[in-house]
Amino acid sequence: MEYMRPLRPIEHERLSMFFEKNSEFGEIVAAVQQQGARAYMVGGAVRDFVLGLPLKDVDIEVHDINLDGLRGILQNFGPVEMVGKSFGVLKLFGAFESDWSVPRADGKGRKPLVEIDPGMGIVQALRRRDLTMNAMAIDLHDWHLIDPYGGEDALNQKRLSCVDPETFIEDPLRFYRVMQFCARFECEPDEILNETCRSMDIRTVSRERIESECEKVFLWSKRPSLGFRWLERLGRLPEIFQELAVLVLISQNPWWHPEGNAFEHTMQTLDAAARVEGLGREKKLVLMYAALCHDLGKSLTTKHAEDGRLISHGHEQEGVPLARAMLNRVVGNKALIHDILLLVRHHMSPGSFVAMGAKEAAYKRLAVRLAPNLSLSFLAMLAEADLCGRNGSDSTPLEGPMRVIETFCARAQEYGVFEAPEKALLCGADLIPFIGEGPRLGEALKRAYEIQIAEGLHDKEKLRARVLKDIEREAPV
Repeated sequence: MEYMRPLRPIEHERLSMFFEKNSEFGEIVAAVQQQGARAYMVGGAVRDFVLGLPLKDVDIEVHDINLDGLRGILQNFGPVEMVGKSFGVLKLFGAFESDWSVPRADGKGRKPLVEIDPGMGIVQALRRRDLTMNAMAIDLHDWHLIDPYGGEDALNQKRLSCVDPETFIEDPLRFYRVMQFCARFECEPDEILNETCRSMDIRTVSRERIESECEKVFLWSKRPSLGFRWLERLGRLPEIFQELAVLVLISQNPWWHPEGNAFEHTMQTLDAAARVEGLGREKKLVLMYAALCHDLGKSLTTKHAEDGRLISHGHEQEGVPLARAMLNRVVGNKALIHDILLLVRHHMSPGSFVAMGAKEAAYKRLAVRLAPNLSLSFLAMLAEADLCGRNGSDSTPLEGPMRVIETFCARAQEYGVFEAPEKALLCGADLIPFIGEGPRLGEALKRAYEIQIAEGLHDKEKLRARVLKDIEREAPV
């Protein structure tokens, strides 16, 4: 058949290595075959395999066997859990953790009736999938790639195409998956898919599911801006990220921002932030959301100065409530939102500190404001991305490092607060013998730390004497 081809030598080698590394997997496939059934690798794992990416989160669909029969086979290899009986999916917990399913036909609506059909052919089973690049399968018995809808060709052309426009719209989450795939695989939807997505009703998609797709954009993309640029071109950015959409209309001073409007700057900043490596999941999300939100305040503050220049003074403060409103519709983690807003509020500080010659105390106070989850080093990452997002030649962010950020980092390191605030010299035990416990103790410790930072006083005894003297002076007669 034209839509089938044997795996290429390099693909054969990679699949062989996967079987060798996961010997239990091969045993399960053999057991399936002994029962007269046939196992296919399906979904995103096949797409990634064709792209030459590592195999992970493998999904296997087994034909010509019912769900109870499949469960009986899998139970020989470890505990098995049903993932919603009506969906025909079994999760195997063993040496090789994986999802196994039988073919099913989905009905329409938010809670569709699902019909399990073990005898459904693989071509028909793949037809229920969203995009052609996700509608491929690998026959795990004869090692052929099955591609009835042109998924491999779409991947090669970096094109997103839906398998069937009529069935595509049955699941509104697919709209957000297109956004995600635009960014992750740097693909462009074809006109049929664009028209389909332009008119889809996406009002029923929950915040949690939108957040999940956004996280994939931020964590797995080299160019996350492509997803948001697609939303803007489609005309649907205002209904999802209205605070961001307004930036398309906000011009900037070309001297500082030759790239154009504030939306273009934000997109370049987002891609520059995506270059930062070595961050854990939560820290990466904080940085990426902060890059997305950092200039929202320009929609409220941009105006012409007396000399005609465009200015946006105070946009970092004014952007905080706008960012909070947008994030509350997408992000469920309040602690994450708190840290993102801190970065939005202070993203101009590295540049202004250097330009204004800020003193040591200013660096130390800012380090305290960012603690405990953030640091001056982390703030510098956002500030660097902000400066890189100013390419007037094309949409690719400028390359760093930026000298002003290097200066900021060097001074923060010199003052000993690059990664964390300065430690307090005094603790409760140092003052309790003199003033006892209670509210006065907390006030005294706060006062001591302020003096330590503001005056650079690092002699413990002198600091204690100074604080006790101040308290005595202010005590009521």
